[in-house]
Amino acid sequence: MKKLLLFLFMFLFISRAYALDLASNSKSSILIEASTGEVIYEKNEDERRAPASMTKMMSLILIMEEIENGNLKWNEKIKISENAASMGGSQIYLEAGEYMTVNDLVKGICMASANDAVVALAERISGSEEEFVNKMNKKAKLLNLNNTNFKNATGLDEEGHYSSAKDMALIARELVKHKKILEYSSTFEDYLRQNTNKKFWLVNTNKLIKTYEGMDGLKTGFTQNALYCLTATATRNNMRLIGVVMGEKDSKTRNKEMSDMLDYGFNLYKVKTIVKKGKVVGRYEDNKSSSLSTKVITKEDINVLNKKGSKKRKITYDIKIKKKMLPIKKGDVVGKLIAKENGNKIFSVDVVTESDVKKANIIELYLRNVGEFINGNYLF
Repeated sequence: MKKLLLFLFMFLFISRAYALDLASNSKSSILIEASTGEVIYEKNEDERRAPASMTKMMSLILIMEEIENGNLKWNEKIKISENAASMGGSQIYLEAGEYMTVNDLVKGICMASANDAVVALAERISGSEEEFVNKMNKKAKLLNLNNTNFKNATGLDEEGHYSSAKDMALIARELVKHKKILEYSSTFEDYLRQNTNKKFWLVNTNKLIKTYEGMDGLKTGFTQNALYCLTATATRNNMRLIGVVMGEKDSKTRNKEMSDMLDYGFNLYKVKTIVKKGKVVGRYEDNKSSSLSTKVITKEDINVLNKKGSKKRKITYDIKIKKKMLPIKKGDVVGKLIAKENGNKIFSVDVVTESDVKKANIIELYLRNVGEFINGNYLF
């Protein structure tokens, strides 16, 4: 028993010492588990810094939302403006008047960090980059990002354009919910303008895609002000980690410290599913609906993060349902599952309706009121 206790003590001591030495060259950094958002490691995580092209993760969230809402199609051809074509820095050398599909523009953003591509899509979605940036900042508020303000959609250095390692991790966590994006960010090389005399070779700026097991994204960044930055995500054994390093001195150090940080997370932690996706966790009730109530289910697996070798965590959860205007579509978010440990909230996730909730028609309401009247519970 004494040997076991000594082993556990040494394990915890060494792991803590190892954690303190992670990302030592970065100005700020963080490592989180994606499904819960729980923090594994952090350093100056709220410090406001230039995020460089990691900015494009927020741009990509808005682009993906437009596609998923049907306002933008993957095969739609976008006409490139002179403004978009004039963007400096990383680019895919778009020409004014050229047409390129949304698919190829997103590919250019994810793989080559193309400033011209992101501005072209910003103009298509909002009419101008300025209006698109307004949407980016509104989204930042919705995600409760307290140390983020955008001035452009690209990440080029500009006064008042900043974010933090923690906020970048939260943006990345939101982005990976759009799983299609990982198909692009995990591709190491590809081509644009196939079968033309302007064929363009794309190579992913995130070299860890090729060398780190389980890596499938997400976004590199560099400017003179920001230095070398990286938000990376990888998955192993049903656990996805998201790491951010900012202000690294060179790309080699950036990649090494990111790899070490992810190794630390994968070696010492694991996730356990406490509620399976699709489990009924409550009911949505509305006396003006045709069904009166419908089942509320989890949108995804509900996980908790555990440190290997430690005691099993005692997690409880509450369901908070919020009334919505009828009708409600199947899969619409109607509340939150709030996970607690020792009475304290540790994270929350959306819960959704299992089926459509339709508004009751006049006849249904009349018959229902007659029944209530007979039972002494008249609604009027």
